[in-house]
Amino acid sequence: MARWAVFPDNATPPPEVLALAEQVQRDGGHALACYREPLKDAWQLFALLPLDKVEATPYQRDLSKPHVKRLQEVIKKLGRFVDPIVAVSAGAGKYWTPNGNHRREALSKLKADLIPAILIPEADVAFQILALNTEKAHNVREKSLEVIRMYRGLMEEDGARATEEDYAFQFEAPYFITLGLLYDARPRFAGGAFSPLLRRVDKFLKQSLGKGYPERQRRAALVQAADDVLTDVVQKIKRRGINHPYVKNYVLARTTPLSRARKSLPSFDQTFERLRENLEKFDPAKVRLDEIARSAVFAAPSA
Repeated sequence: MARWAVFPDNATPPPEVLALAEQVQRDGGHALACYREPLKDAWQLFALLPLDKVEATPYQRDLSKPHVKRLQEVIKKLGRFVDPIVAVSAGAGKYWTPNGNHRREALSKLKADLIPAILIPEADVAFQILALNTEKAHNVREKSLEVIRMYRGLMEEDGARATEEDYAFQFEAPYFITLGLLYDARPRFAGGAFSPLLRRVDKFLKQSLGKGYPERQRRAALVQAADDVLTDVVQKIKRRGINHPYVKNYVLARTTPLSRARKSLPSFDQTFERLRENLEKFDPAKVRLDEIARSAVFAAPSA
C-alpha cells in the first residue's frame, strides 16, 4: 500500500477512502496521497489513474474538437501535464470525470498511460460538479486581457530583446494584443464587432516588446477613434427607435474598407483611417430595422 501524506493532521482516513485507494492500486494506478481538502475537511485522494479506465460521465456535454486540439498543442508546448482532472469511481476498473474530459481526451491523443486526478470518494458529487463546470475556451474579452497582461509582464522581464513573434504561441493571435489595450481602456468595448477587421490586418510586430508597445498603443488609438464615431452613429440610429442588438455589427459591415474578394489588404493604418472616414459619411437616417434583422440572420453561425 502507498505511504500516505495526510493533511492537515495525522487523522486516520475513513475505511471507504482507504478501500478506494486499494482499488486504484488494483486497477493499475497509483494512489499518491490521502488528504482532507481545506474547505470542509472532506477526504479525497490524489492519484495517477490508468487513462484507459477514465471516461466522461455519461450525461455531460459533447467534446469540442477545437478545444481538445488547442489543449494538445499547449500540453506539447509546455512538455508536461499540470492540471489534474476531477474523478469519481464508477466501480472497479472504471472512473468518470465530471470536470476534465477535454484534458483527458487531449492526453489520450498524446498517448499517455496515466492521468493525474483528484479522486472524490462520493460519486454523487459528480452531479454537483457538472452543474458548476465552467471549463471552456476563453471568450474574446478574457483572452485579450490575458494576452495584454502577459505582454506587459514579459516586457518587464525581457522587453529589450524578446519580440511578439518570439511569443506568438502564447499570444495566439496579434489582434488579441491590440484588443487587450482597448478592453483595458474600455471594459465594454465591442471587441466581437471589431475582431473580423483586426484579424485580417493586425500582424505580429518584429521589433522588441519594449519598442513595440507604443506602436500597439498607437494602433489601439486608431481603433478607438473609429469606435468613437461608430458609437455616435449607433446612438443616432437608436434615437430613431431602432434598438436591435446587431446594430453595431450592421453598421461596421456596411462601412468596412475590406472586401472579402480582395487578395491584397490595406495596411492597419489605412484600414482604420478609411473605416473612420466611412463611418463619418454614413447616413443613420437610411437604416431600416428589417435590413438589420435580415443581416443578423445571415450572419448567425449555423448550429
